[in-house]
Amino acid sequence: MNRWLRLTLLGVGAMNSPRFAPAGLLLRYAGHRAAFDGGPGAEPPLGRLDAWLVSDEQSELRSPLRRLAAAHGVQVRAGDLELGAVRVRCRQVAHTSHPAYGYRIEAQGLAVVWAPEFWEFPEWAAGADLMFAEAAGWNRPLRFRGGVGGHASVGTVGEQAERHGVRRLVYAHIGRPTLRAIDAGAKPQVGEWGIEGRTYSLQLPAVKDPR
Repeated sequence: MNRWLRLTLLGVGAMNSPRFAPAGLLLRYAGHRAAFDGGPGAEPPLGRLDAWLVSDEQSELRSPLRRLAAAHGVQVRAGDLELGAVRVRCRQVAHTSHPAYGYRIEAQGLAVVWAPEFWEFPEWAAGADLMFAEAAGWNRPLRFRGGVGGHASVGTVGEQAERHGVRRLVYAHIGRPTLRAIDAGAKPQVGEWGIEGRTYSLQLPAVKDPR
């Protein structure tokens, strides 16, 4: 039987966004459900979750995330996950002074990347069929104080995604500089703005019956 990998954006905002809920994703596959990041206003509907994975275990949202995850009977964590034919691999990203991560979701030759925050484009995202990516900065990167990382710009992310063979790029961590650009009518040269509540579906190849 053909199977569908469905990915719903729970939120597309950067920290303290005046417009969007925190960047978050819900993965659904063959009865499995797993959440990625999010926070207040960007949580999955109540129901069974296999896991709630995060990109930063020390983020400012860690306390509310723990409470939200507890309501679903799971704990927030960073790490790998197996969901039947779907493999979720936790990969490190260059972002700040402490460990931060993104996720590569693979199933029957298809690959989806969830990497909402990074300073340098992750090489391990190469060849993804769909990538949800950083968009905090618009035409220049946002550097943290002390030079310990920051957020890449939309322009750089688009260029790097194209160079790394990403087939579809969706910006899912929209910061204030990017909001101002959107309000001015600007559009990215590569990729598209993520939309809260939108589901992105990928059909997995049919598996032949061995009989």
